Amino acid sequence: MNFRRLFLIATPYGWLLALFMVPFLIVLKISLSDTAVAIPPYAPTFDLSAGWAGLKELFSGLDFENFVWLTEDDLYWKSYVSSLKIAAVATFFTLLIGYPVAYAMSRARSEWRPTLMMLIILPFWSSALIRVYAWIGILSSEGYLNQVLLWLGVVDQPLTILNTQIAVYIGIVYTYLPFMILPVYASLEKLDESLLEAAEDLGCSRVSAFWRVTFPLSKPGIIAGCFLVFIPSLGEFVIPSILGGSRTLMIGKVLWEEFFNNRDWPVASAVAVVLLLILVIPIVLFQRNEEKNA
Repeated sequence: MNFRRLFLIATPYGWLLALFMVPFLIVLKISLSDTAVAIPPYAPTFDLSAGWAGLKELFSGLDFENFVWLTEDDLYWKSYVSSLKIAAVATFFTLLIGYPVAYAMSRARSEWRPTLMMLIILPFWSSALIRVYAWIGILSSEGYLNQVLLWLGVVDQPLTILNTQIAVYIGIVYTYLPFMILPVYASLEKLDESLLEAAEDLGCSRVSAFWRVTFPLSKPGIIAGCFLVFIPSLGEFVIPSILGGSRTLMIGKVLWEEFFNNRDWPVASAVAVVLLLILVIPIVLFQRNEEKNA
């Protein structure tokens, strides 16, 4: 029994070690290196293969000049701020759209729910890259959206939507909407309807019962959905590159340019480490708060 318990505990920790901690330590090691004209394009400031001597060199000659550089160049902190803003706004609109959809699915007849679930998952059957590229044909000046608006007489000339932040918001909300709907639906689907009946019997209207009973009980799904949307949106690269153009500033684009255009792997790794810390710290604080409230 002890071996079985040890195996169950060790499996997730081993998975976390292999797929998170080891890659993170590699990136951290590169972020503490110096740029060099070589393959790979960096010179490590310490060598762990040297054993104890390498560890002594690590603690004696460690410097954080690449991280200091991130604070001195406006490009990086502006990219972080812009990414946080875009990810937060996109998450808000995803919740604003996704919650009513999930609520309607949870209130639909039981025989319709699998079909509705399949419709939500259906976009995943095609490549996300193809779906993002499809928005170019919709949002461009000659795209379908402008054609419809001109035909209806809503606008006199085509709107400029492509290569703006609005297009980035549209792309992120569209791409990550299922990640918001599914966890919220999972919370609402398990809701005991007798609680709503009891609230209405005690004098609550349907609206009041929703805000007093349904919404609080769906908070775990809302929080999970917000994390599932916010975390990948913060480091998004494909959507701002295709729909946002050169004028959209996001840290994912800066990270790609440092790695592949400038070939400055140490600075790019420092950018990645800071981005990871930005994502991990709120998650850890949230888990600690949930443990205290449990």
